[in-house]
Amino acid sequence: MDAPATAVRALDETAAGNAEVVLRYLRVFETRQVEEFQHIVAEDVHVHGAGSHVRGRAYPESSVLSPGLSNCRVKVDDLFAAGDRVTVAATLTYLHDRSGHEATMSVCKTYRLDGGVIVEFWGETDLHGFLRQLGLAPAVIPDF
Repeated sequence: MDAPATAVRALDETAAGNAEVVLRYLRVFETRQVEEFQHIVAEDVHVHGAGSHVRGRAYPESSVLSPGLSNCRVKVDDLFAAGDRVTVAATLTYLHDRSGHEATMSVCKTYRLDGGVIVEFWGETDLHGFLRQLGLAPAVIPDF
């Protein structure tokens, strides 16, 4: 995982520890070893995003194990940690197995941690841009 030191900023030791947990979380997208989540993600983690609010570790696990996508590489563009929150801007690059093409997805997420475990997170991803790169969405969004 590419996380240049200049991209990681933490206000204190607690925040730095929380930042390391989030980096471990992101590393799982590359390794696909979702069993690591047992140590760093609460079983009933609260996930907010794209207009939905769900609970459970199964949701981030299913994101890691998305069928048809492999060879994920994570580049942390910016990470800021303060108190119990860590905010990350990152770029994920995947291989689309069927076509053999690579596609990138930008994400912005905020994680809340308690006791060194992710208990809640919010975020948005550029899913339309990702699908457009793979030819699975129109280049121009039609008027509605």
